[in-house]
Amino acid sequence: MTRIVIIGGGPGGYEAALVGAQLGAEVTVVDCDGLGGASVLTDCVPSKTLIATAEVMTTFDSSYEELGIIVADDTPHMEQAARVVGVDLGKVNRRVKRLALAQSHDITASVTRAGARVMRGRGRLDGLQAADGSRQVVVTAADGTEERLTADAVLIATGGHPREIPDALPDGERILNWTQVYDLDELPEELIVVGSGVTGAEFAGAYQALGSRVTLVSSRDRVLPGEDPDAAAVLEDVFRRRGMNVMARSRAQSAKRVGDRVEVTLADGRVISGTHCLMAVGAIPNTAGMGLEESGVQLKESGHIRTDRVSRTSAPGVYAAGDVTGIFALASVAAMQGRIAMYHFLGDAVAPLNLKTVSANVFTDPEIATVGYSQADVDSGKIDARVVKLPLLRNPRAKMQGIRDGFVKIFCRPGTGIVVGGCVVAPRASELIHPISLAVDNNLTVEQIANAFTVYPSLSGSIAEVARQLHTRKTAGEA
Repeated sequence: MTRIVIIGGGPGGYEAALVGAQLGAEVTVVDCDGLGGASVLTDCVPSKTLIATAEVMTTFDSSYEELGIIVADDTPHMEQAARVVGVDLGKVNRRVKRLALAQSHDITASVTRAGARVMRGRGRLDGLQAADGSRQVVVTAADGTEERLTADAVLIATGGHPREIPDALPDGERILNWTQVYDLDELPEELIVVGSGVTGAEFAGAYQALGSRVTLVSSRDRVLPGEDPDAAAVLEDVFRRRGMNVMARSRAQSAKRVGDRVEVTLADGRVISGTHCLMAVGAIPNTAGMGLEESGVQLKESGHIRTDRVSRTSAPGVYAAGDVTGIFALASVAAMQGRIAMYHFLGDAVAPLNLKTVSANVFTDPEIATVGYSQADVDSGKIDARVVKLPLLRNPRAKMQGIRDGFVKIFCRPGTGIVVGGCVVAPRASELIHPISLAVDNNLTVEQIANAFTVYPSLSGSIAEVARQLHTRKTAGEA
């Protein structure tokens, strides 16, 4: 029987384990924290659970008056607080941890039911490939005992951990990384978020919605520099309108505790103060001390593992998946990489990873969902495409729900009208992007999207309307 050892239990690891076991391999998963990895225990599942509470708060605060909702409150008008609802952060965080742990247990049960073995410990490769093609994996348990496993193939799916600034090291109380925020029992009164990428933007928006006064420190000229510029502009406008202090072109140099407060010093000498500081400045791959280079696995300068489109590393019989590869830090991509690795090694039919069909979402309010080619690709000339953007303000369902911010944007090839990308900025954009994802994945045309029925009224109606406008322009251009 083919022996497979998977080091790391994140999405890439546990999805690979399920596939490997289902295809008849003897699979062992080595993990030190719990299946699901950081995605389930400290990152994706916890943060999106926290954001779910924030969404309810935002929706209520921003639209209850417009929708005619009356909230009974005996507080005298002059003394009435600005917010109508509040949050018990301790209760929210206890729910976050409970759901994350339950999800990890569910994943473990699924993997063991499939026939895979789960081992608690840290795994590392030991030496080059043997003459018979096998690999040696050493597993070190929490008590220091070691066990040696022989594998025909090894998958590395160890993920990453928060990057730290030497002069702004987290203390778990006032200066925090994104794994430590769930230990807070009280809502930060004044939160400084350092980093305006996806993680920073999501937490900044969530804590602002929960009631914190938030300052977002961005070293770039705008929030979410890697996202669609129109989408980032909408989000930044929303942040500022809701009272967030967004500091662009402001690089944080250090953070230190001063009593019960935190002072963040910027590169230009300015100092900002708050009760708490969240450092969201990227992630470091978990590749150190694993014997990778000694075993023939090439690493990038960043420490990420080099892989090809079927998840192979430079070492025969060694694959890698997930954040440890530095390819799209998304649970969905990690899971696909893990599945592809198993299909490839075990000889099953497999399609190489195609990043141009990956849909992604930023869980802010409004959400930003994207798929395929981007505005940057069009602007740089990487692809020739027609673009139409339709504001949600024109959508009847959006008007009914009091939605003011957002849009639908679709990119299609001139001549053929084949859809090659899209961007949706809206509440639940993560759900609305799916029809555009299907179009990109299956080379559908704007005409096909335009001719499909949509519910009236619905936000998805804007997708069909954009497609109709693109089809009209295509037809007019050809005429």
